[in-house]
Amino acid sequence: MIPMKKTSLGLMTAVLISACGSGNATAPATQNDQDPTVQKTTMKNDLLQEWTGPYGGVPAFDEMKLEDLQPAMEQAMASHLEEVLIISTNPAPPTFENTILAMQKSGEALDRVFTYYGIWSSNMSSPEFREIQQVLAPKISEYSSKISQNKELFERIKAVYEQSQQDPLPSQQQRAVELMYEDFAMEGANLNEADKERYAQINKELSRLYTQFSNNVLAEEENYVVYLEKDQLSGLPESFVKAAAKAAADRGKEGKYAVLNTRSSMDPFLTYSDERELRKEVWDNYYSRGDNEDEYDNKEVIEEILKLRDERVELLGFENYAQWRLQDRMAKTPERAMELMEAVWPAALARVEEEVADMQAVAEAEGKDIVIAPWDYRYYAEKVRQQKYDLESDEVKQYLQLDKLTEALFYTADRIFNYKFTPVPQGTVPVFHEDVKVWEVTHKDTGKHIGLWYLDPYARKGKRSGAWASQYRSHAEMDEQEETVLASNNSNFVKPAQGEPALVSWDDATTFFHEFGHALHFFSSEVKYPILNSGVRDYTEFQSQLLERWLSTDEVINRFLVHHETGEPIPQELVEKIKKASTFNQGFATTEFLASALMDMKLHTTDPSEIDMGTFEKESLDELNMPSEIVMRHRTPHFGHVFSGEGYATGYYGYLWADVLTSDAAEAFREAPGGFYDENVAEKLVKYLFAPRNAMDPAEAYRLFRGRDANIDALMRDRGFPVPSDKE
Repeated sequence: MIPMKKTSLGLMTAVLISACGSGNATAPATQNDQDPTVQKTTMKNDLLQEWTGPYGGVPAFDEMKLEDLQPAMEQAMASHLEEVLIISTNPAPPTFENTILAMQKSGEALDRVFTYYGIWSSNMSSPEFREIQQVLAPKISEYSSKISQNKELFERIKAVYEQSQQDPLPSQQQRAVELMYEDFAMEGANLNEADKERYAQINKELSRLYTQFSNNVLAEEENYVVYLEKDQLSGLPESFVKAAAKAAADRGKEGKYAVLNTRSSMDPFLTYSDERELRKEVWDNYYSRGDNEDEYDNKEVIEEILKLRDERVELLGFENYAQWRLQDRMAKTPERAMELMEAVWPAALARVEEEVADMQAVAEAEGKDIVIAPWDYRYYAEKVRQQKYDLESDEVKQYLQLDKLTEALFYTADRIFNYKFTPVPQGTVPVFHEDVKVWEVTHKDTGKHIGLWYLDPYARKGKRSGAWASQYRSHAEMDEQEETVLASNNSNFVKPAQGEPALVSWDDATTFFHEFGHALHFFSSEVKYPILNSGVRDYTEFQSQLLERWLSTDEVINRFLVHHETGEPIPQELVEKIKKASTFNQGFATTEFLASALMDMKLHTTDPSEIDMGTFEKESLDELNMPSEIVMRHRTPHFGHVFSGEGYATGYYGYLWADVLTSDAAEAFREAPGGFYDENVAEKLVKYLFAPRNAMDPAEAYRLFRGRDANIDALMRDRGFPVPSDKE
């Protein structure tokens, strides 16, 4: 997942979206009518200052003070609006340079403030920050609307766009013009004044609801912790027990063991705990987030969001939100996205039936008089895995050390991208928490500085759950001045006890590689303008999903998977078991994902006046014949991808769309003489699928890499499902 600053036009309604570009223009003075108190407060505000120090300047994370945030944001938005006013009222005829490029260079101070805002929002949240966030959300939306609805500005952009259709510009300029024009048009720039006003009101209200939704989920994660006694640890691995003891001690519960309400804590507990009632309690806590009929319940919030989204796109002439949202995606229409999901869904359901039968048989063989329930699935799947493949997840975990996996990331970056990662001496670059480490990224042949990579690996209070990648500064080469990349990866691994290694599951290791793929995509950028770093949502997950494949290559396994105590390499027979089990539990994995993706699309193609969130989810899943033993990966009341902002709304299917590309591209490597380290295929991968970012149409870029479009066959083979073309 990539919460990151939006590098298209800053037309935002989500929380983690910033202004356009990160150029070198200096923000003009504050608006004359601004409160002089705010002026005085922000003049020396650290959050507004240009980044100084090495590596082209770095964020002053060590100078962050929460009391500076609101005045800094208000000042930066006011300054950016003045820059936009100057551009929109320029008496000279509109050109690429005085309109498109000028917009790309604007908003530099706001970009910096949004970097700090993002850290507080995702990595270091607190009740005090959430109060400020609630105040700022509508102000950010109002600021955004003032740009997207600036009639004079849009007329200038439109003039440059129409001229470029007659007399095309150089390729990257042409793409930048088209993306900026489409961005404004999608945000209602062509509406009449009354509709524009209503559009802006809707965005303002949505920004408040997105913030409320996110804060409700975070509150539920913090409020529901299961504390275990020593006699309730049966089945749990030693590494989990130690980490749970530390988590409890950190929360003032010395002598107890804490199961946190996050996926990285919930998942291993449900996999190994022998205590069925406790498994049910942990499962209930996790999957009922936002659905507890309390002050943090999100069902009414979702209903409001859906109604407002629908009203907004009706103003633009669309039948539903999904139709509007997908027009600039690879899928283009909700029908094409549904077609893909519905092609995979029956095979996934059939596999679930087989998996449940295997698990039920194990339970009965143990003399358990139970029917497999959702809180049993992981537990008995693990037993089936051991029985079928003689493979125990915790045995594999002993060879998956976070430090070694980090080295494996660097090895992959070296072999495929020619990147070298060098630790930055402690204290050289400011960080926002002691857990954060920083590396310099250089080209291994030329020594050229590419950027910095920040890693924030561990779960803690105030950090949102999951894993994500973000950029503090994106690559651009405006005016021949190159901006280098500042990228971060953020995880929620359970922090080990002092002196113990951080051991992770195979799934967590896969996610670690996935998010690193996003970072490599950032570092690879060769675009001139920040807007070209923007992502096409059903394509942008492809690069990261593809990078997961290097985890299971022999080169990575043989070098970096060593036992945390003995240092012995992982036994070859265990590796073979891992590979043989690669399609194991694909029914569960595919079904829990697809259920969420299908729900996302149904929510946004149904008349919201007909949606009662108390019943809609269940009724929709019943229509899909959702197995009772599985729950959606993200239940609607805590589906942050879709309701904490708009980045993934009607776009969650994009992971599957991207996985079609991933499986097909992986076969290109497997078919090559050098396998996954084939230099020719790697060169094409970087050239066509990483470096261009959004400087060319993704479908065209993929055809240049592969010589044809991708098809679904490789995906079905990867998952062990029936291949459609085999039936022809």
